[in-house]
Amino acid sequence: MISEWFQRVGSSVPRGFSRYFILELLKEKTYTGKEIIDYAVEQSNGIWKPSPGLIYPLLGRLLDEKLIEETKDGRYQLTKQGLETAQDVDKINDIVKNQLEVLFRLGNVGRFVALDLLEKISSMGSILSSNLSNMTDDETQKYKKFLQDELDKMNGGKATKKDTDRKGKKIKIE
Repeated sequence: MISEWFQRVGSSVPRGFSRYFILELLKEKTYTGKEIIDYAVEQSNGIWKPSPGLIYPLLGRLLDEKLIEETKDGRYQLTKQGLETAQDVDKINDIVKNQLEVLFRLGNVGRFVALDLLEKISSMGSILSSNLSNMTDDETQKYKKFLQDELDKMNGGKATKKDTDRKGKKIKIE
């Protein structure tokens, strides 16, 4: 079932992944564009070979959005805003990972729900990533409310003080 989903989606990297790959990578240290490409090839054992035509325009957009900045030696590093964005993505990834763990434990029904959820998250992530820099604070708050409402639905209704994850923390979109 999972392999069928990956075949349908294709062997290429999902839309929007490159953006977050770069933000995640730059959390650790500075890189040049070529080093980013080389790292992607190395980490994927040659399966993913992002082209300069993908990476350099993307770096330009991240510069325009003030998520990264270029150093004097031609390397790229995260700005404060870029670090905050990368940390927000990490929080959402953790929430999704926890939800998928539960769904996959439910067997085939859980798998169907999980695959549907993955498709929805992928679509929503693409839309958000392409529009995030142009959104007003009000629009951002509406998206956060929408995501929290969807999370509440997955938790079986409106979250209460009793809704906790395994570590005893309330799962909430911040």
